[in-house]
Amino acid sequence: MTRQIHDQFAKEYLEELLASLGTIKKSKKVKSEVQEIDVWFEPATASRTDLPLGLLGKMAATCCLFEPFRNPPSEVEIRSCISKLYAVHGEVLRKAKRTNKTLTEAELPVLWILTPTFSARMIEEVVGIPPSFLPEEGMKEEWGKGVYFSPSLFKTGIVAIHQLPVNEETLWLRVLGKGGTQKRAVEELVQLPEGNPFQENLLEILANWRKSLELRDNLSAEEQEEIMNLSPAYLQQREEWKQEGIQEGIQRGSLEGQLSLITSLLEGRFGPLDAELSGLVEQIAQLPISERTGLLLSLANLSRSELLERFREN
Repeated sequence: MTRQIHDQFAKEYLEELLASLGTIKKSKKVKSEVQEIDVWFEPATASRTDLPLGLLGKMAATCCLFEPFRNPPSEVEIRSCISKLYAVHGEVLRKAKRTNKTLTEAELPVLWILTPTFSARMIEEVVGIPPSFLPEEGMKEEWGKGVYFSPSLFKTGIVAIHQLPVNEETLWLRVLGKGGTQKRAVEELVQLPEGNPFQENLLEILANWRKSLELRDNLSAEEQEEIMNLSPAYLQQREEWKQEGIQEGIQRGSLEGQLSLITSLLEGRFGPLDAELSGLVEQIAQLPISERTGLLLSLANLSRSELLERFREN
């Protein structure tokens, strides 16, 4: 189930980033078997060079398949991805033949496997060279550290997300990582300058992913960590929802509306309210408007104990 939630998130996330560069075909079925490609991307004829997508934009410069993994893929899973690639090649070549078009090798799609981590043994299995013999920057220097390629005949690249340099060029891919890699990337995403063309929609996608995880029972330690990693994006999104709701509540001015709004914001920050937190709803509603608004806007930075202590002091 966790993998299904991640797969859906990754598809929406990549679609949001790549939609302005070309055509997305999500869950594209291939005829060899009942197989689905996570994301099949075809760049637009007139490429966009003004979008700050860094390494992901470079990958999307040619027709390609994206297969994002939540956990490191096994040998079997990698071969399955490669089999999808070759099935796609077959489709593309048959279509070209029907239209009397000749395709060059460069026009055939490339496979990109995105993995949060990748062991030295697996790198050697895919690349065919022990990592100790690779250049420091990776298999191909122009792609940088963390990007590995199988022999060119197989048209497959693997991105080891945990090895990517921490900079703006790799941000969009690092969000798909795990642990500290993902946590830092989400924090960077939240702090992007206002007006970034992707931030608003991606924050909503990340917030929805977090909510999907929270709805699950018996969360594993890894899932709990994921929720924490996604919290900055979730809280930022909630902040925007809250600001809109607070203004609406203030303008409406009704006590019932204020109580409902305050309850909703507290639940968004702390989850289902217990007796202590429920007791704060009316107290918050009775605060002066400016003080109440400031308090609700600062909820993201307050712990449960800090909030309770604040009212005990009063």
